[in-house]
Amino acid sequence: MPQELEIKLTLEPAPADDAYRWLSSLPETSVGPTKRLANTYFDTPDASLNRLKAALRIRKAGDRYIQTLKTQGEFVAGAHRRLEWEWPLPSAVLDRDLLLATSLVDSVSLDELKPVFETNFERRILMLDDGKAVIECAFDRGEIVSGGQSVPLCEVEFELKSGQEDRLLYWASKLGEQVSFFINLISKAEQGYFLAGVHRPASLSAGAEPVSKLFHGLSRLWLTGELPQEYVEAVAELKAKETKTDWRTEIELFERLMAEPSSAKVSDLGKAQLALLRTGVADE
Repeated sequence: MPQELEIKLTLEPAPADDAYRWLSSLPETSVGPTKRLANTYFDTPDASLNRLKAALRIRKAGDRYIQTLKTQGEFVAGAHRRLEWEWPLPSAVLDRDLLLATSLVDSVSLDELKPVFETNFERRILMLDDGKAVIECAFDRGEIVSGGQSVPLCEVEFELKSGQEDRLLYWASKLGEQVSFFINLISKAEQGYFLAGVHRPASLSAGAEPVSKLFHGLSRLWLTGELPQEYVEAVAELKAKETKTDWRTEIELFERLMAEPSSAKVSDLGKAQLALLRTGVADE
């Protein structure tokens, strides 16, 4: 069963352009294609796919159509690991029969699947090969649309294609020396569901490690404007955790946000996230 491991970064448009210019200038990178992607996401009227933490879409790229099913999976030290199925289609019509071989067949009424929202954006690809890993760097800019409403979309996704998993964090850290961003654990699909008024992202499971809970709480703050309880709990867990490294300086910003959530700045959040991950606290 295929899996993907990626780190997703949210940026403002100007830093995203700077990030692309910097990465494309490196000897380790090669410039890939630029694509216009139109994505329609499907669910049932009672949002059963969303409740299962899965996402189903049809993507149009040029004259090609691809049907994709993804699970939420798990978050590990800022990266996202999840199951993914992809099937080529002859047109933009959903093929429900392809879903019969997945876990959805016993959990979702396939006949009730309907379009819910769209994510439409331009994707610029850079391939990064440093001898230790091959990473696809996808620069996405566009909008999420539902029911006559839209919100901007500006992200960079680092997806590991082969090699060492820790190179994702290494290259995210190198990029963080050039531009401001934050590590966002809220997917495009979750953003679309929120815009459609179908779903507000829920907390990670109680057994999730505290760094992922903290990052997920920050991502929910960014999306909803409200600081969730999982964030407060994660900060408390990290403060109580015995570690071999001193990361107290990095946690100070996260503590201040509890008193004034509106003070969150993308530049500060990304730096603090990367500094916290570099301490190794997520692996202890």
